[in-house]
This record gives sequence, C-alpha cells and structure tokens, in this order.
Amino acid sequence: MFSVTVRDHIMIAHSFHGASFGPAQRLHGATYLIDATFKRETLDPDNIVVDIGRAAEELHAIAADLGYRNLDDDPAFAGMNTSTEALARVIADRLAARVHAGAFGAAAHELAAIMVTLHESHIAWASYERPL
Repeated sequence: MFSVTVRDHIMIAHSFHGASFGPAQRLHGATYLIDATFKRETLDPDNIVVDIGRAAEELHAIAADLGYRNLDDDPAFAGMNTSTEALARVIADRLAARVHAGAFGAAAHELAAIMVTLHESHIAWASYERPL
C-alpha cells in the first residue's frame, strides 16, 4: 500500500459534556496538528498516490472552515462531544466527500483509504481511518 501525507493545523474552542471529562467540560481552547494520509494499492498513471498540492489545498480549506471557532456554536456539532477522535472522523469524512466530488482529480477516485491523525500534543494523538 502506498501513502502520501499532508499536514495543516487548527485552533478551536470547545467544551465537553459528561463527568468523565472533568475540567474539560468548561470552554477551553485546543490546537491540533492535522496529518491527512491518502492510501492506494497502486500508483496512478503519473506514478503518484495523489496530487500533493491538491491534497494540501483541500486539507487547508477544511482546516480554515473549522479553525478559530467555538465548535459549540456550530450546528453541525450540536449535541456532539468534539473529542480528538470525533474531529479526526469529521475531517476524514469531509476529505472523502471532496475526493468523491472530484476536487482531487479523476485519478484520486482510485484511492483506497484516508487516515486523519490529530496531534493534541507531542505525547498524545488520535486517528480515524476510513475506506473510500
């Protein structure tokens, strides 16, 4: 399996519901480093997994839509604990929708999977992988 990873970051505010979150139930900020990994079994006719420039642009657009916002105020996240794991899934699903819509070019339709990893700190991160 071949893979290509592009990176961006977001700064968000959010809070959590549930006693297990302790003080994180209060509104707080988080900065995430985002790694989006695109996977495929074989290389495309140009011998690449995906156009790195397009992948970086699409990830940046998703990051820009999420960044510098209080996710508690976004109707798309109503009633959802926007944990690191859950946000990784949201970003992966948004990237997948852009692949299916053709934003990555026709050859990207042969991608097998996308994995998004959100680095919450230098010692903790979470990932979500989904097939395409």
